[in-house]
Amino acid sequence: MRNAFAEEIAIAASIDERVVLLSGDIGNKLFDPFKSIAANRIYNCGVAEANMTGVAAGLGMMGYRPFTYSITPFVTVRCLEQIRVDVCYHNLPVTIVGTGAGLSYAELGPTHHSCDDIGILRMLPNISIVCPCDAIEAKAAIWAALRQEGPVYIRLGKKGEPRIHDEIPTFMIGKSITIREGSDACILSTGNVMPIALDVADGLIPSGIMARVESFHTVKPLDEELLKYLFENFQTVVTVEEHSLIGGLGSAVAEWVIDYAKGAKARLYRFGTQDKFLPFISGQAFAREYYGLRSEKIIRTILNELN
Repeated sequence: MRNAFAEEIAIAASIDERVVLLSGDIGNKLFDPFKSIAANRIYNCGVAEANMTGVAAGLGMMGYRPFTYSITPFVTVRCLEQIRVDVCYHNLPVTIVGTGAGLSYAELGPTHHSCDDIGILRMLPNISIVCPCDAIEAKAAIWAALRQEGPVYIRLGKKGEPRIHDEIPTFMIGKSITIREGSDACILSTGNVMPIALDVADGLIPSGIMARVESFHTVKPLDEELLKYLFENFQTVVTVEEHSLIGGLGSAVAEWVIDYAKGAKARLYRFGTQDKFLPFISGQAFAREYYGLRSEKIIRTILNELN
């Protein structure tokens, strides 16, 4: 995803002279295409992400469309106060881009894990939260952010994620994308766990269950129109995310159900990381296994519910 972001932000800079890129001392070679197009609109702000966010806010006030970029916990948790006060309070068109979200950097330990970023930022007024499922959606998210008038957070994986889309889909913040049709259960996946969601859908077919799969790329604002339809027409709705069950997509959907769908037909099941740190240094696959983010577990849950 990060390579796709680097390619597309360079194209955006060539089209829109308001686009400015600020990085937290990473991606220096990655952004060579951007430098060749707009060397005067890219800034390495060093390991000073809070200051970088303040600079981005100032640029937003001046009419520019700044993008801040760093490893996810450094561009979110480390500079939360600046995002809250400088960016969101003033409702500025700043796009915050975190790479290596969730457990993508599992091998670097808990300092580089980000299973709390959605929950933290979701509480802030004005900000939209977008979690692309693949490189194609990552590219589309840039243009969607540029159409917004307020803050946007784009949560990227790292690299090597499977390609889900053959071409850039119609991508609107707040509107889910249907990846696969189905009528028996619905899986809402956000971010880079879409391959798990598709594995679940495939694993249900031998039991005669056709699962609908949605790329629920926007966690805030929710696609409430779709949620209303799903909870009225499906027996089971499942959320899958590489984020804590506290504050993430599943939490947001559960809150919506309580407030707006009290008589819903569907039962909601949530799959994400538990309220604990990963006590091992491992690869992403092992980290997902530790937190129970595996297709077999989700398949069993759906089968038990439908049977």
